[in-house]
Amino acid sequence: MEYVSLGRTGLKVSRLCLGTMNFGPFTTEEDSFAIMDKALELGIQFFDTANVYGWKMGEGITENILGRWFAQGGGRREKVVLATKVFGRMGEGPNDRRLSAFHIRQAVEGSLRRMQTEYIDLYQFHHIDRETPWEEIWQALEVLVQQGKVLYAGSSNFAGWQIAQAQGEAKARHFMGLVSEQSLYNLKDRMIELEVIPACRAFGLGIIPWSPLAGGLLGGVLKKTEGGRRAREDRQKDIEKYRPQLEQYEAFCAELGEQPADVALAWMLHNPAITSPIIGPRVMDQLTGALRALEIKLDADALKRLDEIWPGPGGEAPEAYAW
Repeated sequence: MEYVSLGRTGLKVSRLCLGTMNFGPFTTEEDSFAIMDKALELGIQFFDTANVYGWKMGEGITENILGRWFAQGGGRREKVVLATKVFGRMGEGPNDRRLSAFHIRQAVEGSLRRMQTEYIDLYQFHHIDRETPWEEIWQALEVLVQQGKVLYAGSSNFAGWQIAQAQGEAKARHFMGLVSEQSLYNLKDRMIELEVIPACRAFGLGIIPWSPLAGGLLGGVLKKTEGGRRAREDRQKDIEKYRPQLEQYEAFCAELGEQPADVALAWMLHNPAITSPIIGPRVMDQLTGALRALEIKLDADALKRLDEIWPGPGGEAPEAYAW
């Protein structure tokens, strides 16, 4: 396993990040435990979750699974760089969501309790909160850092200008601010190349892409649906929408002698701005299979061909749309 710094920090994280969103809704607790144990065995020590995962309001199902796994001991908690998130609704009250200092304080205590840990390594804002000023957010985080309950702060689903605004406010307070951004990014969805990636590079944020396989679309979906096997309705619509590109993509992967999912991850890992793509396995094979991407080296011709099949926004702003 390779390890890289998380943004401008001295913290080293594995080149692949274990996403836990499937733990509970789609993966049993027993299988989740096995996947996490295997991840550590393989050297994957960067785990990502969120207080809303499990999708039953206020229950924190996935965080609870992690907590019971940590409780088994064996140095599990000490070996893991643990990331979770705050923003989503955790109750019926008017202050049971978003990023007020009131909610952040409650949310941190809830996550710590569920995960049976004394600290969170990376506490991420799951979405921008347009109603709460940064002076309030950063004051709340400063207290948590001083208390030792949070080590680093990160963002998720932020625009480039919002990252700049957050960092400006943090600098004025002599606070470290954000160290990472978790964004939707894959061969199909490349909008963050316009401004988010340049902002992260300028401010020293690591990038943790979610959905690197575009919800499975880049995982060889055409081959998987051969023989009359039909995908769920929303996936089928995407397949038909992108069928010409998917046909070219899967054919090109076959030319390379590689699986489409591995090529999609390898393409992302080729970008020096990317820290750790999030892989969210439902079953063990999806975890172990992802390691092949670390071995694939795409040359200039291969990268050019992938750009032709899945063109991005044209580069960085403003040159992507102006001179």
